[in-house]
Amino acid sequence: MIYSNGKIAGILFFIAATQFVLGLIVAEALYPGYSVSKSEISYLGIGPSAMVFNVSIFLLGVLIIFGTYFLQRAFNVKILTILLTLTAIGSIGTGIFTHNSYTVHFIAALITFLFGGLSVIYSYKLMKLPFSLINVLLGIMSLSALVLYGVNQYLGLGAGGMERMIAYPILIWILGFSGYLFAYPEKS
Repeated sequence: MIYSNGKIAGILFFIAATQFVLGLIVAEALYPGYSVSKSEISYLGIGPSAMVFNVSIFLLGVLIIFGTYFLQRAFNVKILTILLTLTAIGSIGTGIFTHNSYTVHFIAALITFLFGGLSVIYSYKLMKLPFSLINVLLGIMSLSALVLYGVNQYLGLGAGGMERMIAYPILIWILGFSGYLFAYPEKS
């Protein structure tokens, strides 16, 4: 069976987000004393879970790049293509430059979070209601959490909890968006 470019993009996005979420869970379990609330996500890249986490976040970026290629072929969405490519480059950089490379890692993570949140919002142009509205809300949640994280206002969640409030809406969007792409009608 030959799949359309949109369906291939959906498959790649689904694999990207799923493997990262599972990798994150495994990495957290492998790191003794790791606190989802107190410990930032990036600590998983330097401890006993480093291999799992760094490979998983690197793979997240690579799969998003490939998925974005097929998304662009299917829908010719240049701005979304740029936003997703920057998100993916940030993700790859986060996996290569671990928390020990603080400045480069910080920039890579910021790129991932900022352009990930913007990608979520901008994707409303491809989707119909109510999904388009849900995407905008998820993007606003992610970017708002990024601002709060940046000014050290964690709202009782701790640094790790607030960082997850940045990342999880983006990951939820990727999974939802991939399903939307699976179901998108084939061109005849």
